[in-house]
Amino acid sequence: MHSPHVAAAASLLSEESRSIMLTMMMDGRFHTSGELARAAGITPQTASFHLKKLEEAGFLAQTKQGRHRYYGLKDPAIAQVIESLLTITLPVKVSSFSQAAEDQAIRYARTCYDHLAGSLGILVAETLTSNRYIKKDQDQYILTPKGETFFSSFGIDLEAIRGKRRSFCHCCLDWSERKHHLAGSLGNALLECFLELGWLKRKSGSRALLLTEIGRNGFAEIFDLDITNKHKTHDNKVYLR
Repeated sequence: MHSPHVAAAASLLSEESRSIMLTMMMDGRFHTSGELARAAGITPQTASFHLKKLEEAGFLAQTKQGRHRYYGLKDPAIAQVIESLLTITLPVKVSSFSQAAEDQAIRYARTCYDHLAGSLGILVAETLTSNRYIKKDQDQYILTPKGETFFSSFGIDLEAIRGKRRSFCHCCLDWSERKHHLAGSLGNALLECFLELGWLKRKSGSRALLLTEIGRNGFAEIFDLDITNKHKTHDNKVYLR
């Protein structure tokens, strides 16, 4: 009985320009139609047409500031669907040095809507699990009493984020690593901490996150991670998403 709705959603996602704009909004921020049009390589008029369709389908939220309208993903669940689809699609080989550099940055650390993804996100999730701060139960992570103490000491208000109308602590399959990273309101709170502490910073015009020297020291001290900014694919080839 739901097949027409599935077909309609699949049709929206299958159009290249729309998929590019949706992927750009995976950074969890709002963008103008002009920014999204440039990213997709289409005219502002065409972008407005696609954005209207996506908004009508419930994919997007819109806000207005002055003369500009800004668009972003309506719900974290939309981002999770897109991330899941990326795990089963074939990668596109890059054709320039700038694309290769962007691909490497995206694969190393990026925002998956509002939480940390990429190889760094996987390392953090694995460390939290090995330290028994969280434990995995099918597609969910469960916060342990030891984890309650850790996250609270890290400055995260667990009571406040538990009150949000969304998943608290679940597994999100990472398209570049084929492993799970930490999502939900707890994953979001942890990323916000990393950004506020200056461990990570956003890369302009990208959903890549850049590791700072402060962050390298912080991850080593708090998470016992010896990390660098470098990341290679499993076959040493470079791809672009």
